[in-house]
Amino acid sequence: MEIKEILNWRYTTKSFDPTKKISEDKMSAVKALLRMSPSSTNLQPWHFIITESDEGKERMAKGTQGFFKFNEPKVLNASHVILFCSRITADNDYMQHILEVEDKDGRYPNDEAKQMMNGGRNIFADIHKYDLKDLQHWMEKQVYLNIGNFLLGVAALEIDGAPMEGIDVKALDEEFGLRAKGFTAVTAVSIGYRTNEDFNSTDKKPKSRLPESELFTII
Repeated sequence: MEIKEILNWRYTTKSFDPTKKISEDKMSAVKALLRMSPSSTNLQPWHFIITESDEGKERMAKGTQGFFKFNEPKVLNASHVILFCSRITADNDYMQHILEVEDKDGRYPNDEAKQMMNGGRNIFADIHKYDLKDLQHWMEKQVYLNIGNFLLGVAALEIDGAPMEGIDVKALDEEFGLRAKGFTAVTAVSIGYRTNEDFNSTDKKPKSRLPESELFTII
């Protein structure tokens, strides 16, 4: 599909077919989307819990109880559910870890370039830590960059998705022991295949967006 077709084809899926599963080949591409997403200074401040088994989805559904019960079917009937998690902080050990992985992957022609990147990344992190005092929020912004990239990418694979902020992040942090590992849950995205009865599909509810005249200033 062309990009405009993909954008019009995808929508927030409300009803997943529990009998349809994403193939291993496509799941390999799904994982590549998660890994290769852009992030500020290549910080990659994320971790992903991917549930594919019934047991795993039951555990994920613990975040859709009470007020968030309306999202439970999207978790249990989807092929897979991805919990997007953000780092709580970015300490020196993590900064060094990223630097060494980049170096191993051949990103730096020499040590001077390596140390320049390390210094620049730490400057930006320190601005958010000390001046703006929003380091964790800044890292969550990078997670949302990943989610946007992910939703378009899975649509290009003709996989349906449903991003869900309507989850109990505390319950999921506890279920998966995230805080002890230095992470916290941000958003879950269910992926799989729509049912014919999905009321939110674009053949039943055409997309609506603000007109170009309101959105663009071209100089």
